[in-house]
Amino acid sequence: MDHNKLDFSVVLGASMHDMKNSLCMLLQSMETISQSIEQTPQAQSEFAKIHYEVARVNSNLLQVLALYREHNAQLPLNIEEHFLDDLVDELLAKNELYITNKNIDVGCDIEQDLAWFFDADLIANLLNDILINALKYTASKILISAHQQNDKLVIEIHDNGEGYPESMLEKANNEMSAALISQGRTGLGIYFANLIASAHVNKETKGHIALANDGRLGGSKFTLVLP
Repeated sequence: MDHNKLDFSVVLGASMHDMKNSLCMLLQSMETISQSIEQTPQAQSEFAKIHYEVARVNSNLLQVLALYREHNAQLPLNIEEHFLDDLVDELLAKNELYITNKNIDVGCDIEQDLAWFFDADLIANLLNDILINALKYTASKILISAHQQNDKLVIEIHDNGEGYPESMLEKANNEMSAALISQGRTGLGIYFANLIASAHVNKETKGHIALANDGRLGGSKFTLVLP
């Protein structure tokens, strides 16, 4: 046996982790620079676009890293109690630059003092990916809601865009396929959301997601249900 043979999967995992850290530092630096210099409206718009694309790449990288870990049975869940207000505030803070620049009206409807047990990092990454896609496809408004229903946590992200493509609605709960990934709204994100939701289990009840075009704002609606 060649003990010096390179294990590509190990290299890939380590490289993805390093890239994720670098992109996080880049996002933080961009936010600091944006606040410290004066920019023309055109420059602000271009800066917001770059920030959005970097955030999207970072989100995709986090998904691939999580999928890699899950494939290698190395995706631990750190389940603790978290307040939904704090989770949503963090999501909005991450995307404040793009939201402000594009004049998107983001509203929240969070049940008062609502807290739940889940892995904060994984759920935050899941919702952030859905939110940045909603920011891209909405016409002008987004609504984030969270409430208890039938002893489960229900989180929804609504927009007033044109809605999900029919092909995406049909395949949302199936295995990831080339047809789904080729849609404008990434199939990898939906596959990742399914994976993370179903990893949260309570008394043999698994979490799940749903896509629909009957949102409260007239466009698409993403739903995450956690037991």
